[in-house]
Amino acid sequence: MIKVVRGNPTPEELAAALAVVQARAAAVSHQPSGAPTPPDAWADPARVARHRLPAPGPTSWGRSYWPG
Repeated sequence: MIKVVRGNPTPEELAAALAVVQARAAAVSHQPSGAPTPPDAWADPARVARHRLPAPGPTSWGRSYWPG
């Protein structure tokens, strides 16, 4: 249910707004719900650690600083 909270839209404006809402609802209902969406590049763990970590050893603490 849609309710006009503020203003007084004309019938044409209200019809246009409802057409947009109905078109969006129809587009969402036609998408397959079981198909997983591919993860974004931001969620890729390889983006965080592009380079190998320093090898462990007695001086590895000095090589663990990542500038920037």
